[in-house]
Amino acid sequence: MATRKPEQEIQTKIEGSRPQDDSIGVGREVLWAEAAGLLKLADALDDAFVEAVARIDAAKGRVICSGIGKSGHVARKIAATLSSTGTAAYFVHPTEASHGDLGMIQADDVVLALSRSGETAELDDLVQYTQLYSVLLIAVTANPKSVLGRAADIVLAIPDLPEACAETNAPTTSTTLTMALGDALAVALLRARGFDAKKFKLFHPGGKLGAMLKTAGDLMSRPAATPLTLSGSPLADGLSEISKKNLGCVGVVAKDGALCGIITDGDIRRLIATGVAAEKVDDAMTRNPVTVTPETLAASVLQLMNEKKITQVFVLEDGEPVGVVHMHDILRAGIL
Repeated sequence: MATRKPEQEIQTKIEGSRPQDDSIGVGREVLWAEAAGLLKLADALDDAFVEAVARIDAAKGRVICSGIGKSGHVARKIAATLSSTGTAAYFVHPTEASHGDLGMIQADDVVLALSRSGETAELDDLVQYTQLYSVLLIAVTANPKSVLGRAADIVLAIPDLPEACAETNAPTTSTTLTMALGDALAVALLRARGFDAKKFKLFHPGGKLGAMLKTAGDLMSRPAATPLTLSGSPLADGLSEISKKNLGCVGVVAKDGALCGIITDGDIRRLIATGVAAEKVDDAMTRNPVTVTPETLAASVLQLMNEKKITQVFVLEDGEPVGVVHMHDILRAGIL
């Protein structure tokens, strides 16, 4: 018995949902139709996509995204996604382009023009401009033989499928496919350029996303505020450092500066509860404590704290403590 492809399974679901006239049935039909389209788009990616990524990556200029109507809204989103992932891009409205904004487009730029039909008249001036000044034109269309498709240097074809809104043929499936194709371009370019979380953070300093991209180095205490005591010191000195620095812990370091252990408020309480007499910090410390590096993402620090059920962690460079991240630092940064 032959194995059924995912798109066949989805088509069966679509057909099975049609007798339903309730909102859930309609919603599922739309989502399944668009999901089937995405699978077809994934299967259809070819050398044109590879060439588009390579040409954009090599371009010295920016990516100019353009489209009219719903395609225009998608073009704005693609431009925003590209810009936030290391590929300079912005949106140019085709009508505004015809009234002076064509001057914003330079020979080193790449124009990414979106049109399902490929026959959008508002794009004509933009297309002619790319031909006149030899600007690379990449078309995203369901009709490669259209005016836009024939004029383009590279055509990224989306499957020519019925819109999920059969009643009015409103752009639904086509805009989903176009937006997903833009995401695919952005991520492929991101990986080609080695654009990592550290670079990504530069473009997202605010909000929840910016907080999640902060590192232990961003949140940790400064060296002067980091509670430390030498191995072999009296326990009283360690307790004094805990109180003085107010982070609920003290790091015990060897003469060479390496971290030997940590004493927390919890360690002191447990010590008192057992009635064990401890004279030196070494008698009370937890050896081989959990540590992170300055480059560790704050989100990973939070996960580590939750897993180990701890509220502070020392940050090490070359084995030496350079700061402490406390749960309160995580809270203040808005990571939770």
